[in-house]
Amino acid sequence: MFAADEASRGLGIELLEQGEGTAVLRMTVTRSMVNGHGIAHGGYVFLLADSAFACACNSHGPTTVAAGADITFAAPAHEGDVLVASAEERTRYGRSGLYDVTVRRGDEVMAEFRGRSRSIRSTTSKEPA
Repeated sequence: MFAADEASRGLGIELLEQGEGTAVLRMTVTRSMVNGHGIAHGGYVFLLADSAFACACNSHGPTTVAAGADITFAAPAHEGDVLVASAEERTRYGRSGLYDVTVRRGDEVMAEFRGRSRSIRSTTSKEPA
């Protein structure tokens, strides 16, 4: 799935590790990701966490999408910072799942993300999910 993710790869996001229900991704904050306050725009931090979540919840096989997600920003990131997002499955039940992602700069926690997933039929199918 990540190999076909043009949005993430276009921002320089790299998949470092992936396992059953887990994933680790890395992104360097570039000048174009910084907002008017001189800090990384929260949307880019969310995108990194969401990409890690997507890799983790799709590790089981069926096409899985986000049913919802939220993020708490703990510290600002700046241009040149290297952020690492580590996703871990908390539980799966039926077609749903719950995943936590921690975004760090080194040892410092920058953000905590919680994603809710839902497995669907193939996105190439015309049938409703």
